[in-house]
Amino acid sequence: MPDRWYREGLRFECTQCGDCCTGAPGYVWVTHAETEKIARFLDLEPAKFRKEYVRKVGRRYSLIEKANGDCIFFNQGCTVYPARPKQCRTFPFWPENLSSGKAWEELESECPGAGKGKLYRLEDIELIRRGGDEAAQRKKW
Repeated sequence: MPDRWYREGLRFECTQCGDCCTGAPGYVWVTHAETEKIARFLDLEPAKFRKEYVRKVGRRYSLIEKANGDCIFFNQGCTVYPARPKQCRTFPFWPENLSSGKAWEELESECPGAGKGKLYRLEDIELIRRGGDEAAQRKKW
């Protein structure tokens, strides 16, 4: 495993504040398989789900947003949490947040759960950031 600045691990505990899901337009990229998973979770036909909740952006697909920029599935918490896309499952262990200690410190100033709570070992962080082992991310809800 490469030597990472966070080799001693990082602390994170989701506070369910919604800051990462609300307030600014952006993209929640989804794959075909992810749209099918969310559709099944919502008990919708995948084609109907994609028509109502997904938009094409270039050659990729993203969940639509509410008019205020919030994720379409945020309502005092994630309403599709068990089926959420990889982009959501891997937060906060995104490449831009892990690029340096300074980047992580900036995240800590924006996200109330970054730097607090559970200590994630390097191995767990690497698994999560690749989108694997959801068990490594489990927290009490």
